[in-house]
Amino acid sequence: MSQDESLERIREDTKEWQQVFQESISKTPERLKRFSTVSDRAIQNLYTPLDIEDLDFSNDIGFPGQYPFTRGVQPSMYRGRLWTMRMFAGLGSAKDTNKRFHLLVNEGQTGLSTAFDMPTLMGYDTDCPKSRGECGRCGVAIDTLKDIEMLFEGLPIDRITTSMTINPPAPVLWAMYIAMAEKRGISRGIIGGTIQNDMLKEFIAQKTFMCPPRPSMRLIADTIEFGTKEVPRWNPISISGYHIREAGSTAVQELAFTLADGIAYVEAAIERGLDVDSFAPRLSFFFNSHLDFFEEIAKFRAARRMWARIMKERFEAKDPRSMWLRFHTQTAGCSLTAQQPYNNVVRTALEALAAVLGGTQSLHTNSLDEVLAIPTEEAATIALRTQQIIAEESGVGNTIDPLGGSFYVERLTKDMEEEAFEYIRKIDEMGGMVAAIEKNYPQMEIADAAYKYQKQIDGSEKTVVGVNKYVTGEELPVEILQIEAELERKQIEWTNQVKNTRDNKKVKDALEKLGEAAQRDDNLMYPIVDAVKEYVTEQEICDVFRDVFGVYRDPSVY
Repeated sequence: MSQDESLERIREDTKEWQQVFQESISKTPERLKRFSTVSDRAIQNLYTPLDIEDLDFSNDIGFPGQYPFTRGVQPSMYRGRLWTMRMFAGLGSAKDTNKRFHLLVNEGQTGLSTAFDMPTLMGYDTDCPKSRGECGRCGVAIDTLKDIEMLFEGLPIDRITTSMTINPPAPVLWAMYIAMAEKRGISRGIIGGTIQNDMLKEFIAQKTFMCPPRPSMRLIADTIEFGTKEVPRWNPISISGYHIREAGSTAVQELAFTLADGIAYVEAAIERGLDVDSFAPRLSFFFNSHLDFFEEIAKFRAARRMWARIMKERFEAKDPRSMWLRFHTQTAGCSLTAQQPYNNVVRTALEALAAVLGGTQSLHTNSLDEVLAIPTEEAATIALRTQQIIAEESGVGNTIDPLGGSFYVERLTKDMEEEAFEYIRKIDEMGGMVAAIEKNYPQMEIADAAYKYQKQIDGSEKTVVGVNKYVTGEELPVEILQIEAELERKQIEWTNQVKNTRDNKKVKDALEKLGEAAQRDDNLMYPIVDAVKEYVTEQEICDVFRDVFGVYRDPSVY
């Protein structure tokens, strides 16, 4: 039987089955009036080969480790090596977080991931009046190189990679890490890891700001250039969809806006004079894994295929590694609930499994109490064990891309790719992602999606267990980790001690050189590294940026 004859037979059989289906639901009506994903994508009652008849296996699906990388960037995937288990951690002081890092490494974590407190994220020191009451609350407080030295004390940074979730002051924190390693006798050519360093998604979603978009892009181009030449094992940017999704976007919006950000960064690096194949292999991505199991898996597969095509066709990359979309995943913080918090363990397990089936390279699993506070040691350990059980007991890593060829998954992948490319086309017509952000286009698209989803929850069209269905009157007790109020006073004293004992003439000279370089077109990473080695504080460096480049104010848009 030919393929055309086979498809015709399936069409006839499908019509017959649909009649049987209609008879069935006339006796037993369907549970819902409309079935849809978390992103409100309508779902058919059944998927067949007819839904993927226009897909070409070799060109659209293919094999793992081969273009277009739909099925994974590595030929052997988890049969060769499991994903990196990189639990996000940061609390209180550098000493407190160092203790948590050691705990997680001893429990089997295979990569470090650093959360910083709000002043650090915004480029302010703990002793700044704007920082009052925030020291160590949502991550670790870092003011100077002394804090970074304490944060990573005793950890094998020459053998384990480190991720740092930092954006406006990313060049400063990265410079501190490089300086810390070199003080320990570890070459910058050996250290490996990732700085998030993705300012475009900050303007779109997370909203930690320092400088306006265009000078922010200059700083990012500096880090990409510096990393390419000086720190070859480091990913100088993690192009992040995670926060876009946390802000309320759909899965397609997360996919489209993240890749559009990536396009903007590639263009900036090429404008700097870099050959695309010299830096593109070190670009990394960061995605959210939400609760709709199959939609998330399809999103990850579509992202790989889209990026491969973008790099090959739009930027004419030649190195296959330039076409790889390597990504870290974090389970969805916005899916966690304060009500019935132990339900969050189940949510996180499903989201983590979707990330693994989608082919992630590294993974953070949220803790059950993360919606309430910084996780306790017990909650963080349960979250890590969730990954380890998936890896060691579930069997999902035994074969490569086990859902490849699924009629539903392949159709979802195709549809999401087409819709995401349509968003990218609109952004291109606006003049690129920076121009689109200045027009508030992605911000408004996300706001509309978030509003629609919240209305669906409020109207019980979408179910959130423990919130609008299966509600109980009694809450289960959960221990909350408390950050002591005394921490802020101690951190201020510690920072002032560093300021009083450093060579302040060298500090003044370093800041002057940085300011002069910022006025020119010099790569700023070199004077930043020199400055942090003299124990110049994060804010002192960031204040130079604010003085030279200006301060961004988020516009009010309705």
